[in-house]
Amino acid sequence: MNASYVRGGFIAFAVAASLTVAGCGTDADPKATDKPKPTTQSAQQPPATQTDGGAESPAETLFVAKGQKGLELAVTSAERDAGGFLTIRGELKNTSGSTQIISSRLSGDETEVVKHGNSLGGATLVDSLGKKRYYVLRDTDGRPLTTSGLANLGSGKAMPVFMQFPAPPASTTEVSFQLPTFEPATLKLS
Repeated sequence: MNASYVRGGFIAFAVAASLTVAGCGTDADPKATDKPKPTTQSAQQPPATQTDGGAESPAETLFVAKGQKGLELAVTSAERDAGGFLTIRGELKNTSGSTQIISSRLSGDETEVVKHGNSLGGATLVDSLGKKRYYVLRDTDGRPLTTSGLANLGSGKAMPVFMQFPAPPASTTEVSFQLPTFEPATLKLS
């Protein structure tokens, strides 16, 4: 074989491979898919909102659910997207005077979810009028599409959290948010 032919073929292969890898980035339109993409732990955390001075600006709170041992979940957004998903974002805060271990009960009791560690996978939305219950979505490996890797939370500390659900129909304007060990709360949907 001609050495320049082999070298040219290798260069063409390398260029094609790099274009294929470059095409797998996250710049694609997320609304073009009908399934949520699995995310890594670092990508699961919602971005912080900052003011010009660099300090985080307070977000509007939709509701605060009180849990056991001084834990509180403040939900700041519930956004539907065109793909048929509802993403809920907020902050889990420890209002007690001591470090609290995050209960494994928050993960729920589904074997497939529990085997992936502590998460908010036990959260559900209940549409009383439509008589439906919506569970946190899972990826193809059974990992819940929610904040995971929860262990403990220091006194006065807070952490951003999120949960993704199938979106209720547009006609549904109110659901009950339920998370094990927390009191239920009413969530208004726009």
